Amino acid sequence: MRKRTFPGRLDKLADISLFVVQAAEEAGLDDSGVYAVELAVDEAATNIIEHAYQGEDRGEICCSIEVNRDGLKVILQDWGNPFDPKKVPEPTLGASLEKIQSSGLGLFFIRKLMDEVQFEFSKEKGNTITLVKRRK
Repeated sequence: MRKRTFPGRLDKLADISLFVVQAAEEAGLDDSGVYAVELAVDEAATNIIEHAYQGEDRGEICCSIEVNRDGLKVILQDWGNPFDPKKVPEPTLGASLEKIQSSGLGLFFIRKLMDEVQFEFSKEKGNTITLVKRRK
């Protein structure tokens, strides 16, 4: 397992992306799988900065990556405000752009892009999102 800690800043999203893309390629994911991981991690890290930390430079994002025989596991950890994914309503798909709520779309995309998504919260370990993408 490799691990890196990044400042919780939007200008560091490219560094996080590079870290996970290299691992996804090493894990043998095809181009669409690599892109799915990159997009999901970018969305999750952005949510950490904007919602858990409520702004830039208020905490760190720890990114752990495990390449395994099935594919890739990415774990993002922060120490910001806790997040309950059950409280985020499903977006209204098929509605006009004016009526679609922007809230919840990121979580919707993360769940659609990844094979497994798990959230955990504890005072000791902070907030953790685990993302799994399997090789086809």
